[in-house]
Amino acid sequence: MTPGIDAASKAGVFHTIHEYEHDPASTGYGNEAAEKMGVDPARVFKTLVVAVDSKTLAVGVVPVTSMLSMKLIAKAAGGKKAVMADPQEVQRRTGYVLGGVSPLGQKNRLKTFIDASAEGFETIYVSAGRRGLEIELSPDDLARLTNGKLIPLQQS
Repeated sequence: MTPGIDAASKAGVFHTIHEYEHDPASTGYGNEAAEKMGVDPARVFKTLVVAVDSKTLAVGVVPVTSMLSMKLIAKAAGGKKAVMADPQEVQRRTGYVLGGVSPLGQKNRLKTFIDASAEGFETIYVSAGRRGLEIELSPDDLARLTNGKLIPLQQS
């Protein structure tokens, strides 16, 4: 079990765990997950941590098929500019390794924003807290568990 799975279980949220053999040579973790699980990549979401105005960390959850708009997440987080957060800081603050960062069960809960495209699916997949492990749950449950907001986040 991971803190992400524990968070969903403790909240009584219906979810399904999917495990697959992670290829250590792969760096496209989300695309690898979609391929190995045989699911539509638009339903597999990656968890990206950004630094807003160089001081606040925030989480953007977007489909693996798209890019996170730095402008949109900065605005959502109440800032002007966002950049990808320092990997060591991400690991320290979330408690997860890159490629396995889950929006659930983070060591320090960060402001979370989920791309609105998630609402088009009954369930979506996000990292469960380690490479090769995904949790499937409804977008509404993900938003509730992370205190997240469903908003447009994809770069156009």
